[in-house]
Amino acid sequence: MKYDNKKIEQIKKWLAKNNIADVEILVSDFAGISRGKVMPTAKFVDGLRSYGHRVPETLFGLGINCDFSFNNFITEQEIDLFLVPDLSTMRILPWHETPTACVICNPIREDGELTEVAPRQVLQRVLRHYETKGWQPIIAPEFEFFLLARQETIEREPMPPRGASGKVAWDTGELSITGLEEFKAVFSDISSYCRIMGIQIDTLTHEAGPAQFEVNISHGEPLAIADQSFLFKRIVKRVAIQHGMFATFMAKPYPDQYGSAMHMHQSVVDKETGKNIFADAKGNDTPLFLSYIAGLQKYIPAVMPMLAPYANSYLRICDHTDAPVNTHWGRENRTAGLRVPSGGKTARRVENRIAGADVNPYLAFAASLIAGYLGMIEELEPDAPTVEKAYESEEHRLPQHLFSSLDEMEDCDILYEYLGEAFVQTYLDVKREEYMANINALSPWEIRYLLLNV
Repeated sequence: MKYDNKKIEQIKKWLAKNNIADVEILVSDFAGISRGKVMPTAKFVDGLRSYGHRVPETLFGLGINCDFSFNNFITEQEIDLFLVPDLSTMRILPWHETPTACVICNPIREDGELTEVAPRQVLQRVLRHYETKGWQPIIAPEFEFFLLARQETIEREPMPPRGASGKVAWDTGELSITGLEEFKAVFSDISSYCRIMGIQIDTLTHEAGPAQFEVNISHGEPLAIADQSFLFKRIVKRVAIQHGMFATFMAKPYPDQYGSAMHMHQSVVDKETGKNIFADAKGNDTPLFLSYIAGLQKYIPAVMPMLAPYANSYLRICDHTDAPVNTHWGRENRTAGLRVPSGGKTARRVENRIAGADVNPYLAFAASLIAGYLGMIEELEPDAPTVEKAYESEEHRLPQHLFSSLDEMEDCDILYEYLGEAFVQTYLDVKREEYMANINALSPWEIRYLLLNV
């Protein structure tokens, strides 16, 4: 779209009021990394009058290791996509000395059509399915991450940083207030930056691993919350660097410690009435709620590459480490992949505990929401809720490694219809290229045990 003069004048006034000198125009790649350009405000404003800002479509064939994958949708001709800023996402970046703003963009083709492969637009596509039914999904993510000591090379094994006491933070203390106080200055800056950027965080806790923390983002409409989540991960990494350390959302950075998840609390409201469709007037579960859970049970194995996108992701999914290993559901049962928290009818929701912290928020939201949606339109019925330790069940087991999960995604025909053929095929191609690069890399295990012994 092109913006009218009135809207452009409003943006110019906002930029001038905040003394903005530069603007970052951003998109998310498959990994959730910010890609785009930085330009003076005058050039940014000029671009609002036309399709003035471009990136090659090959950006969406880019793997985490910066290798490209080409197919019928992402070609070596590197056709340009035009970046259309979503001006509702304009924010000040508080860590720049030169006043700088950022804005998240929607890539379109020259004919004005949206590209199917951009993660943000994959989520928008899913949300349009909900709109046709008069439904509004609500989502609230919980992000776990580790703070790490800053080292000269990231190829070394990670270790915790020193806290305010000067002690290396090897202590593991779930819900430890002392553990939070060790890094109070870090979280003070994270909170400050989030306030400036309009990211609604509401809870901070120490998790079970060394210098492992969880921050919750308040519930809201999925696209807005995905935008906040996309920026939140960047904030955490930037603040950590400013404090002389690193932050990682890697699912399993330590082989002998707990992994990091991104739990997603999900509900759906009727857009006309504003009422939660997961509970009836008496507070009982509705058939739609049970079908939503059944959809998660049926389709999560197929969308698993969007919830566990790397080989490392599957190291987190193991018994008795607070990470689910199957898609059983239960009430107030954290051993189940799908947990129904207690609460009244307005708060009726399901918590998807399967996704790792290493996900792209746009794609993880899209994956979970489309699985639940398909359950509702297919009127599926879930198994009985489990009251036992779900770890011990062999039913509904999740894929054990990335390669098998990619095969399940490829074989699920309905995903091509609901997520888009271009996205599904390109995502599979990129993930397989990443996987092959991963297994072809020489590992520390091979050096340690094979180099001088065989």
